[in-house]
Amino acid sequence: MSTAPREPAVDDGDDAWAKAEGVPSLYEPFIQKYLDGRDSLVAQEKRQRGDHAFRETLSPMAAEASAIVSAIRFEEQQTLWNAQYEDNLAKQESFETYPGMMFSLAKERIESSKLWQIVKKMPKGALLHCHLEAMVDVDWLIDQALTTEGFCIAADTPLDTAERLETTPFLFSFSKNPASDDPSSIWTETYQPGTKLPVVTASSSFPNGGREAFRSWLRTRLTITHSESLQHHTGPNAIWRKFTSCFPILASIQRYEPIFRLTIRKLLSDLHADGVRWVDLRSVFGVPYTRTGSSTPDSDFEGLFTALEDEIDDFMRSPEGKNFWGARVIWTTVRTLPTRSVVENMKSCFEMKQLFPELIAGYDLVGQEDTGRTLVDLTPELFWFRKKCAEAGVEIPFYFHAGETLGDGDIIDENLFDAVLLGTRRIGHGFSLYKHPLLIDMVKEKKILVESCPVSNEVLRLTGSILSHPLPALLARGVPCALCNDDPAILGQGVSGMSHDFFQALQGWENLGLEGLGSLAENSVRWATFDDCSAKIWQKEVKDGAFGTGVRAERMKEWAKEFEGFCAWIVMEFGADNDVAGLD
Repeated sequence: MSTAPREPAVDDGDDAWAKAEGVPSLYEPFIQKYLDGRDSLVAQEKRQRGDHAFRETLSPMAAEASAIVSAIRFEEQQTLWNAQYEDNLAKQESFETYPGMMFSLAKERIESSKLWQIVKKMPKGALLHCHLEAMVDVDWLIDQALTTEGFCIAADTPLDTAERLETTPFLFSFSKNPASDDPSSIWTETYQPGTKLPVVTASSSFPNGGREAFRSWLRTRLTITHSESLQHHTGPNAIWRKFTSCFPILASIQRYEPIFRLTIRKLLSDLHADGVRWVDLRSVFGVPYTRTGSSTPDSDFEGLFTALEDEIDDFMRSPEGKNFWGARVIWTTVRTLPTRSVVENMKSCFEMKQLFPELIAGYDLVGQEDTGRTLVDLTPELFWFRKKCAEAGVEIPFYFHAGETLGDGDIIDENLFDAVLLGTRRIGHGFSLYKHPLLIDMVKEKKILVESCPVSNEVLRLTGSILSHPLPALLARGVPCALCNDDPAILGQGVSGMSHDFFQALQGWENLGLEGLGSLAENSVRWATFDDCSAKIWQKEVKDGAFGTGVRAERMKEWAKEFEGFCAWIVMEFGADNDVAGLD
């Protein structure tokens, strides 16, 4: 790479004046020597990047596709994301547009771009960090609640005031014999707490608008709204209160078997359509599972995992699921629970692992780190869990959330140290990892992958926008990373796929490009939980850099072939329409 001399912005005689004053030109040999040294320094740093090896092995087709994508990105920065561009002025937005702006403000514009068409089609490999309850389109779920026979709504208090409608917990469930009370009573002070009322009729009597108003209200209770996502001045705790309130309601809709089966099928279908071939699903099992036609929840998890395994297998055998690799579960425990509840949940985890060895892939703790128990506080329980798994003859590795915080050296931030010391194979979020040079070196040495969720980190107020996200700092230091979507149904992406997070990274970070995006996708395949692997074998594989010679190696080859075909499509579809040299 060499730095071409810049042309003056305005030809107003400055060159002649500068020459008369003795100011050297960019073309002077000693200035060119400086620029060559500067370029060498930049190139030296880029050789330390985590995606350097991927870039060095690009095929000619992939290199051409990358150049085209860079040209399109540059073009759209001058037009679609330029506040002075006439199309933007005609829309008369109340805010100035720019590349990498806040996601909720940019979403509609993102989905109208040429770059979006490319990102949508990109083979994204594996989705390594997502939560089952928050993956499927909320409007679709509301449809299921309204059309499933026997489905009911119940609350602990009447939902009879604006404040209660906004904050009071409520749940859905199936009932063979719903209460004979007036279904509209839930919206009045006469409602008897806990009474199950048919949702199809209760929704029709929703105040000030009936069914459509009910849908709108329920949508606001199940998602972080546009206005809420922008209110960063209220801080992380406020948005986390809203965020966590969504999960029990979403889970209560999904945990009735007919809806659960449809949910899994839709989730897998939507991911596959977005270029995702594998998913590691995290889930909290706080809301019990109810089988078809039963009003009594299961006392264990066997029914849920049977249905989950059935639906994954059926999808993979179907024509729609062709070339989909599969899914597994990372069992998660809420980190705010007391010791007894944590241990009981851990017992359920390794019991289900024995019954469904191919389905359970690992273990994690979830919930807001800033207000939950730290990993160091949970160390006794985690050592107990590891011992019991060994006694039961099962392998359940750790995949810990850690560093999802703004802290710097406090006890929450130090979850990163414990995650590494306890042997986590991946780190969920790792937002504060960039502040820890020693840990960065350890993560690189141990080949621990960071599951990064940029849109989630923005909406949950860790960063103002993609432009100030720390993932580029980790990539620059050579830390292995992958992009993930976390909780798209709640956070604003809406759909199950990863395209919004991929787009934000590509548009927001100058150093990434299609090459860097491809490297992140390849990493996701490399670190996916395709099969069980003991700690000893895993350590050997990651230190040798082999990452397996079986299914993992085969899927790496499959992804590489798909990526090459994708690059060929870019060249065919967009190459002739873009003067790459002129735009770059």
